[in-house]
Amino acid sequence: MPRSRKAACRMALCLAFCLMVLAVQSGTAKAQTPTAPATPTAAPPPPAPPVFSAPITRDVLVAALGFLEPRTLEAHSARDFCVWGLDGLTAIDPTLSVTVTSTATSPAVVHAPGTAVAAEKPADTPSSATLSVLQGQTVLFSRALPSTNSHTAWADLVTAAMQAAWQHSSTLRDAGSDALLQGFFDELFNHLDPYSRYLGPSPATSDRTRRTGSTGTVGLSLGQSGRTIVITAVNANGPAWEAGIDTGEHLVSVNGRSTHGQDAATIQDWLEGDEHSAVTLGIAAKGHRPTTFKLQRVQVPPETVFASTDGPFTVLRVTSFSTQTAEEISQYIDQVVDEPTPDAPTPPPGKGKAAGIILDLRGDRGGVLQQAVTTAALLLDHGVAVTTQGRNPLANHIWAVQGGDMTNGTPVVVLVDGRTASAAEILASALADHRRAVVIGSETLGKGLVQVIGQMPNGGELFVTWSRNQAPLGWPIQGLGVMPQICTSLGADALQAQLSALKAGNSLQAEAVQTARAARYPVPVAKILEIRKHCPAAIGSDADMDAAKALLSSPAAYKAALESVPDENSAPLH
Repeated sequence: MPRSRKAACRMALCLAFCLMVLAVQSGTAKAQTPTAPATPTAAPPPPAPPVFSAPITRDVLVAALGFLEPRTLEAHSARDFCVWGLDGLTAIDPTLSVTVTSTATSPAVVHAPGTAVAAEKPADTPSSATLSVLQGQTVLFSRALPSTNSHTAWADLVTAAMQAAWQHSSTLRDAGSDALLQGFFDELFNHLDPYSRYLGPSPATSDRTRRTGSTGTVGLSLGQSGRTIVITAVNANGPAWEAGIDTGEHLVSVNGRSTHGQDAATIQDWLEGDEHSAVTLGIAAKGHRPTTFKLQRVQVPPETVFASTDGPFTVLRVTSFSTQTAEEISQYIDQVVDEPTPDAPTPPPGKGKAAGIILDLRGDRGGVLQQAVTTAALLLDHGVAVTTQGRNPLANHIWAVQGGDMTNGTPVVVLVDGRTASAAEILASALADHRRAVVIGSETLGKGLVQVIGQMPNGGELFVTWSRNQAPLGWPIQGLGVMPQICTSLGADALQAQLSALKAGNSLQAEAVQTARAARYPVPVAKILEIRKHCPAAIGSDADMDAAKALLSSPAAYKAALESVPDENSAPLH
């Protein structure tokens, strides 16, 4: 049966070749057959020497400097970025060093590897200032510094410095030209934050595939039962889901070709092809005649939501936030929550409402911010999901949601642990701050910084932190993380005491939760540590799920846990 979708959730990321030569000689000790002299075999040509591509390197640097300068959380110049980045030469080959000297000041200002140059930031660097690359005491390269923010001039200087170092360092040549750019950006980002980074062309391609999918397919995972191919999973993002194909059914043919006796990996390859190409599947439920489905292959983002049931409760495990995560969640919610009747604005008792939904975000490292906001919109009637603030005006957003709770008020519990991060923390904090869900587990990672992605001319990508996340009640997620309403990392006795108190209408975590919600940026490290010790970060355990089921089974405890979060009208001003 085809799945339905709600209007509120419609949305617009060794080949090896071997040559063997066998020389076989026949004969005996008494009589040997004369042989002609062997023709000398030409030695294979030596491998081509590694090449440093100056034009590509320069193009990447020009693009990177233009992308970085207006977007970083704190203002820095092209000079800062380039001097920092050139320390990457030393990181690869310790015999190399980079210095910046100026005769305009006395004594001379020298930039040693690994140090910043914040002490000297003139609007325009004097022509007597020079940047030098040395190998030991030998100067390999020296050039006057250009104006502080001239992107092209600084890109030219860095490219020339790299090329000079390349010519004199076998260590750099062994590492390869890609390593020079990687080292440059690694050292540059060491001066910024833990999350800004550069991915070279190959890892960037893999990362894009993880976010958005790869070649065309239909969204089926396959297994085997004897000589029969069985559908083990249906990706909610793919055309097979739309067609109503279900797990447990048998895939009997692909484009008229029988699957009987084939292995699952072979049939999986049959399903893949060019995007938008057609494929015809023969599907049979056990004991029924096959039904033919003609589907169009599409790029299917990897599935990130996995549904199961635990007693009367629906568990949605979310492993990351890709470009289709909210759509996956909406489709699963659509299955477990009954539609209200058209003539009943408010669902009648027992109708249109599930027993409880458990969102398992443990181990979820985040992903696409917009997907966390859209997921919050599936569960909230209205309100702010998160606020982002940065130096660049385009980084400043109030992410508000409106459209209606598609679960009709179903109780929701969110499971988190010390690995829950980024977009997953945004969702957990949004639902908790609006008293829409109870968060259970331990303190989360505390990644409250947002990265913007820049595509580089070589196919690489820059991930640059450009804004901070602020939860609906005004507290910063960075460093603090999300303080759960029920803490499971303090031990079994403490957890049982919390659940017992909640059933009596009291919350033992209320003070810790309210202290965390009252924090405002910037929060001193000592204060962050003081708050987080009330529920230390830990890896999730069975206690989390047991606590969730116990809470959902007690309306009084659930209500008390919700109310341990301050009301938004009583929160401090942002």
